[in-house]
Amino acid sequence: MSVAAEAQNELSKSDKSLSEKKKSSILRELDLPDHLKSSSQRLQFPPSYALVGVYRLCTDKNLYVPVWQKCQHGTVRGAAVGLVWAFFTFGMQKKFIEVFLANSPKVTGLATDTVFGYHVPFNVHTYAAALLVGQQITYILRFFLSRNIRIARDRAWNQTVASRGKGEDFWRPYVEEWDQPPKDVHSAMWYEKAFSGWFLFMFKRALLLPFNFYPLIGILISAWFKGLGTARILHRRYFEAKKMTPTEVAVFMEEHKWDYRTFGFLTALLEGLPIIGLVFTISNRIGAAMWAFGEYSWIMIYHLLTHD
Repeated sequence: MSVAAEAQNELSKSDKSLSEKKKSSILRELDLPDHLKSSSQRLQFPPSYALVGVYRLCTDKNLYVPVWQKCQHGTVRGAAVGLVWAFFTFGMQKKFIEVFLANSPKVTGLATDTVFGYHVPFNVHTYAAALLVGQQITYILRFFLSRNIRIARDRAWNQTVASRGKGEDFWRPYVEEWDQPPKDVHSAMWYEKAFSGWFLFMFKRALLLPFNFYPLIGILISAWFKGLGTARILHRRYFEAKKMTPTEVAVFMEEHKWDYRTFGFLTALLEGLPIIGLVFTISNRIGAAMWAFGEYSWIMIYHLLTHD
C-alpha cells in the first residue's frame, strides 16, 4: 500500500471517529431530563455572562429603554454637579497626591513616572488624581440616582427572568445536588453579622483606598477582594427564589466557589470602574440572571450577532 493510500485510510478513520463522537454527544444531550437540558447549554465559563449582560443591555429595547427612563433625570443632575466638582477640586487633589507621594515613596513605591522602579507611559500623580475624582463623581451620581437605580436593577432582573420562560418545576425549593456537600461552611463572616451593610461598605472602601494609587494593579486587587461578595449579591434574588437558607447559600457557593470567584471578579472589576461602573451594576444583574435562570450557549450568541 502506498504512503498516499495509508494517509487517506487514516484520514477516513479519523473522520469516522469524530462523526461518532458528535453523534454520541447529541444523543446524550437528547437523553437528558427536561429539567437538566438548560444547564447543559449554559456557558462553561461563568465570567462570560458579564459580557452577555452588557450585550443584552445595549441591544434589547425591553431592557435599556425602561432603565434609561428611570435613570435619565438623576444622571443628568448628578453629571452636572460632578463636572462642577471636578472643575474646582481636581487641581487641589492632584497637589495633595503629589505631596503625599513625595513624602512616602518608600511606602507606596511610587514616583512621578515610575511604579516600583518601572516606568509608566503617564504621570502617576495625574492618574491617581483622575481616578480619585472619578470615584467621587461616581458617589455623586450614586447619590442622585440612589432609589431609581435600584428600581432599574430590579426591572432589568425581572425582565431577564421573564424572558427565560421558566416553568413551575424550576421554582421548586432548592435541593442539594452533592451526595457529600462541603462541611464547616459558614453562612457569613463574623464581621458581616456584627456590623451593618453600610458600615461594611465604607470600611471596605477605606481599606482599599490606598490601592487606588497603583495604576491598574489597584483596580485588580480591589476586584479580587470584592469578587465573592459581589457574586453573592448578584445572585441574591436567585437564592430567594429557590427559598435557600443562609447555610444552603454558603454550601452552594462553596460547591461552585471557582465559578463564583471568577464571575465575581469580573463583575466587581467592571463595577469598580469610575462612573461607567454604574452602568455595569445593571448589566451585571442581567448577566447574573442569565446564568441562574436561563440557557445561553455560544450558538445562541452567534445567532444573535448574525441575525436581526
